[in-house]
Amino acid sequence: MEVTVGAQINRRHTTHLPSWGHCAQRDHRGRAGVRRRLALATVECQSSHLVRQGVTVSLDDRKLDVLRAIVEDYVATQEPVGSKALVERHQLGVSPATVRNDMAVLEEEGYIRQPHTSAGRVPTDRGYRLFVDRLSRVKPLSPAERRAIERFLAGALDLDDVVHRTVRLLAQLTRQVAVVQYPSLSRSSVRHLELVPISTTRVMLVMIADTGRVEQRLVELPAPVAVDAVTDLRRLVNERLVGKRLSDAPPLVQALVEEASPDSRNTMATIASVLLETLVERHDERIALAGRANLTRGGLLDFQGSLRPILEALEEEVVLLKLLGEIDADTLRIRIGDENEIDNLRSTSVVSTGYGPGATIVGGLGVLGPTRMDYPGTIATVRAVARYVGDLLGNN
Repeated sequence: MEVTVGAQINRRHTTHLPSWGHCAQRDHRGRAGVRRRLALATVECQSSHLVRQGVTVSLDDRKLDVLRAIVEDYVATQEPVGSKALVERHQLGVSPATVRNDMAVLEEEGYIRQPHTSAGRVPTDRGYRLFVDRLSRVKPLSPAERRAIERFLAGALDLDDVVHRTVRLLAQLTRQVAVVQYPSLSRSSVRHLELVPISTTRVMLVMIADTGRVEQRLVELPAPVAVDAVTDLRRLVNERLVGKRLSDAPPLVQALVEEASPDSRNTMATIASVLLETLVERHDERIALAGRANLTRGGLLDFQGSLRPILEALEEEVVLLKLLGEIDADTLRIRIGDENEIDNLRSTSVVSTGYGPGATIVGGLGVLGPTRMDYPGTIATVRAVARYVGDLLGNN
């Protein structure tokens, strides 16, 4: 399941609890022991048979506060969280016994679990999902952090440098594995096309996209061509293609052959053929990866005892592209645990988004780490880095 941060739980899976008064009315038959039964009825209504039918039960504010506290403490300490620790660390305004009751309800409803006997509780994938959708508050980056990101990225010399700086920056700031997709040519436009004479029968075709991506091809010409003729061909190619989206360019390239003068038509046909090959190949599946060593920072519960399946999955480019998902301008995707399509990554969470100049999205970036992740901080960092990279591409 992929959701936008801040989205509410899917209504199909949400059923509101009966009110406390309804529970009291249901238990009102017979006066003896009514107070005791009213207290028990409250817990009974909150744990209810709806959970056993696979339906998400809405929780009251206090239990949501308890869940939020458990997630925050477990992420910070890497240790299962007990009721005593919650009361000591958080201003919950209730007794440890009440917190234990709330934890029992949260556990029955599948939001937390006990990893082993006599231990505290840890969040489940379902608990993290509820935390992300309804309980977390995105941590704004400090002015110093924003300046550091801007300065680090602004020092990039070319597109390769931008991508490699971005992936290293994401890995360092989030302490997770970072993945950055190179700008996709299919979403780019032509900024400039250059024909550089190497000899009378050979030219270098250089295509520069508006994202700064550069593709080069060596073209063997069918016959010797004068430098002035190459200049004329360069002018014609740029007049027809500059500013056009690469996805719209193939028919324009084919039309160039008809527009060329008769004595240069064969040369233009050869150049057009190489140019079409460049557009069709596109090399969209270029990925930069950094921070795999960050996976070893976790605790024993993070990856079910083995990193090997995760590391093997990260070796596959197709897997990395799936991690980023469908690129969308306004959506930050968070996939937690079993929400991941890839079996070897179901003990991880992925936070990803698109980036690009202005409203144009040309690639995706994101991070992967344990489900025990600082979601508010990670979300803020991924969003900020994506915005800065997009601004950098737009300005240069």
